[in-house]
Amino acid sequence: MPFRRSLVARGAAVAAGAAMVAGAVSGFTAPSPRQAAPVASQELRWAPCDPKYPGAECADLWLPVDWARPDGPRFALALARRRAADPGARVGSLVFGPGGPGDSGVSRVVTGIQRFSPEVLRRFDIVSFDPRGVGGSDAVVCSGELLAQRPSPRMTGQADFDRTVEYNRRLRADCRARSGPVFDHLDTGNTVRDLDAVRAALGEEKLTFHGSSYGTMLGAQYAETYPRRIRAMVLESVIDHSVPTARGFLRAQGAAAQDSFEEFVRWCGRTADCALHGRDVRAVWRGLLARAERGELENPGRRGTSLSPMDLVNLIAFRSFYKADYAGLAKTVAGMEASAPLPPSATTPAPIPMTVPVFCSDWRLPVRDHREYASIVREMDRVAPDMPYLMPLHAVAACLGWPADNPQHRLKVRGAPPILVSNAVHDPATGYPWAVSVARQLGRQGVLLTYEGAGHGSVTSGPCMENAVDRYLVELAVPPRGTRCPAVGT
Repeated sequence: MPFRRSLVARGAAVAAGAAMVAGAVSGFTAPSPRQAAPVASQELRWAPCDPKYPGAECADLWLPVDWARPDGPRFALALARRRAADPGARVGSLVFGPGGPGDSGVSRVVTGIQRFSPEVLRRFDIVSFDPRGVGGSDAVVCSGELLAQRPSPRMTGQADFDRTVEYNRRLRADCRARSGPVFDHLDTGNTVRDLDAVRAALGEEKLTFHGSSYGTMLGAQYAETYPRRIRAMVLESVIDHSVPTARGFLRAQGAAAQDSFEEFVRWCGRTADCALHGRDVRAVWRGLLARAERGELENPGRRGTSLSPMDLVNLIAFRSFYKADYAGLAKTVAGMEASAPLPPSATTPAPIPMTVPVFCSDWRLPVRDHREYASIVREMDRVAPDMPYLMPLHAVAACLGWPADNPQHRLKVRGAPPILVSNAVHDPATGYPWAVSVARQLGRQGVLLTYEGAGHGSVTSGPCMENAVDRYLVELAVPPRGTRCPAVGT
């Protein structure tokens, strides 16, 4: 079987937002979903994905577009796996729930699975998938021309607010027309049913699952729906889906990002090798933000082009905070400060990545009018003065007027085994308080494992974390409650 839909390339494009681009609307006919045998009778037919990536196998699993109509139209869920390195010691399949939303689990498995420890790779088949609407699983597509017209989230009045709501309506209609029936069923509630179908197709009586970032929502809601079908579950870098309002959601996101910036400043202050050591790091950074506002800051990755404030925050700083790469960020910031200013020009935000349809299906974050929206933006600026233009603000603006099929709620999990909740204290995207909240919502089932360092992702951050997670997944040995692991590498 060839890598028939170029899943690696498509998955990477989705993660970068390129999957949103499509041709003109005129003459377009929405694809009709194909029919397939009933879910219960399916057998996965694994075959090599691509000769460039030996050892990775791919398969399709045909599933209902709408689980409320199991005999209705189907779509093909793209799967990938790598077999356990030691078949004699194999425990079973570990299903990885990708983040984003919009990340390709297929691409992650095919191109490499470095995020797992050697012991996990030795003992488990690693399996993942492209969630519905992503990559090889009926990827959502939208008009590139329409996306280029996306209004700025920095609205100046009610007229801007109304234009944003109307734009969102047009974009939603365009994406639905191009993507077909799956577009209306992208929420995590449907993906929970997909995940259970994957478990059954793998022949696993109970699910061993590792969810990362947005994948933690999938895991938590699976635990609500099928608590007795779980063998073991790791939720890493945890999203709290109980946050009730746009204000509360954005305040939490801003606080997490600002905390990471403060950690970066402290690191530069105590580390002689920091390229900004001895400098006022905050003043340097705000100078770059001002240059970006004027369109004078050169993009270090594309010489001769300007870098928008949004990209400075999200692509330069936030991306470095994900990896806790303070040294790399300091070097980049110092280089940008020393670069010659470009002639002033207007900057426009790039199209938001393909997170919107799934995110908007999962979150009800209503904002009544521009007055309320402006109040929220001002609060974000107070909470995160060094990290304006955060992607979550763009996502909330992009969801104005969209319906939510799977809105927020507190978890109600009964009958599940212990669930391991893992988070770094200084996570820029899923702040530590969210992990504490989710562990509490899980009650006796929730076991919080704390990494006292930084970064988005923590399960392989040093031997303490790695050993605790390995023992849990392999032996079902739960670490003592309150376990905290020391920071490494920073």
